[in-house]
Amino acid sequence: MSLPRIGVLGGMGPAATVMLMQRIIAAVPARDDADHLPLLVDQNPQVPSRIARLIDGKGDDPAPVLSAMAQGLEQGGARALVMPCNTAHFYADAIREAVDIPLIDMIALTVEKAVQSVGRGGKVGVLASPAVESLALYARPLREHGLTAVYPTDTNALLEVIQSVKAHGPTLSSRTAFEALSSALLQAGAKTQLIACTEFSLIADAISADATGFDALDCLVEGTIEFAFRGDANEALVNHQ
Repeated sequence: MSLPRIGVLGGMGPAATVMLMQRIIAAVPARDDADHLPLLVDQNPQVPSRIARLIDGKGDDPAPVLSAMAQGLEQGGARALVMPCNTAHFYADAIREAVDIPLIDMIALTVEKAVQSVGRGGKVGVLASPAVESLALYARPLREHGLTAVYPTDTNALLEVIQSVKAHGPTLSSRTAFEALSSALLQAGAKTQLIACTEFSLIADAISADATGFDALDCLVEGTIEFAFRGDANEALVNHQ
């Protein structure tokens, strides 16, 4: 069976990109090397900071860099693109306009999972960067399906955990702070919680024991496998214009 090569827009952050690759490898029922999904990875930690641009209003625009990366991956033989960074999906349309291959949309896949997990009128706790909240990357599509996104109110703590994981990897202090953020969402009535930052994916096991969590990165893995092995390129999956 000939499998399509998947291009990975990576480096945001580097460890999250490696984790995506590890999860894709683990998800494939391979008996030999050739059974695995071919990946073409642009691990580019020099993509301008999404948080600096979108929250602080300063710094270079990531869109041209991401578009150039997408074009390079397409030229290298990628048949579809994935991007293991929630915040960077703000630039999804710019990426789509730059290439003729689909972007497998992590936001759309994750919202689909949330709709399946939470009844209409329910709440979904969103553990993500403050940029994800301010841009309504999840709140808007969740609202379209009758769901309410709930965010931690301590945005400083969110940023501190993200920056700590980027700088030091998973630590006891970052896990403790993450658990506190998750517990705050529980107190706000959001038992089902979405891990919507790939730095948080690295410490996902620290979510409150009383919460029911699911990870956007896992949704992206599932969508990538479905696209590659079933040839399913429906609009909900790739959201390609």
